Amino acid sequence: MRLLDVVLLTGISGSGKSVALNALEDAGYFCVDNLPPELLRGLVNLEQQRLPEQQRRLAVSVDVRSAGSLPQLLPVLSELRTEGHTLRSVFLDASTEVLVRRFSETRRPHPLLQATGHVPAQGEQPDRALSQEDQALIDTINLERELLSPLRDVSTVIDTTLLRPAQLRTWIRNIVQAAPARLTLVFESFAFKHGVPLDADFVFDVRMLPNPFYLKELKPLTGRDQPVIDYLAAQPESAELITQIEAFLLRWLPTLEGDQRSYVTVAIGCTGGQHRSVYCVEQLVRRFAPRGVVLARHREQDAR
Repeated sequence: MRLLDVVLLTGISGSGKSVALNALEDAGYFCVDNLPPELLRGLVNLEQQRLPEQQRRLAVSVDVRSAGSLPQLLPVLSELRTEGHTLRSVFLDASTEVLVRRFSETRRPHPLLQATGHVPAQGEQPDRALSQEDQALIDTINLERELLSPLRDVSTVIDTTLLRPAQLRTWIRNIVQAAPARLTLVFESFAFKHGVPLDADFVFDVRMLPNPFYLKELKPLTGRDQPVIDYLAAQPESAELITQIEAFLLRWLPTLEGDQRSYVTVAIGCTGGQHRSVYCVEQLVRRFAPRGVVLARHREQDAR
């Protein structure tokens, strides 16, 4: 039996699934949008019947439009993994505030909104500053999060709140190109002033380190520029903090690997996401590179 490479793409409506699915198609995957979960098993079986030279990598998008069938999906995913297929489940998410803005800008209705309506529960206090339409949309997004939470728990999560489409396409390509048999470790720098990434498994705050921002010659640079690297490397607390983060991860990564985790995101934050967090991410990537698949992301820097 020939084993297949399958990507399951899911997530919150408005979080960028169309962009991600296009990126997978560009990467050579045969893509199916909004496949009913009960048909996934049949699609895989059909692909296995093809001649080896005709078989394709599959990318399947499943979302809340198939809410009634979602309970059938997790057992199928488990079966495919047990059979030895390479299966990556990717879940896209974004902050509720950004999702509301995206729906407002596109003027497209949420796929659940017409089906659910909005009747405030007894004792519920809606936000008087919101329009009735926005309040209904927020309630619907919350319902969608609840319906999709079992899928989120078994997936690699990407927070698209601050991502440009080009940045999301790059991150998707990085995921599917990573070796599937080993745990992929992602170090992501970010700015606390823009919020903590929703996709973070661990969050470390490095704002206690001396800030190059206050030095005129270092202010316009980043943590990847040599003068900033030299400055932070000369601070004893920098090495101490990075070593402590490394020790924590070395202690717990084997447990995560034993728990069949395929993807772990470690978010490193400072005030602006420019100097200290970027420097720490780059240093940690170098330290962990010999262990396997390690990726670096710089949320604020990559968005520029």
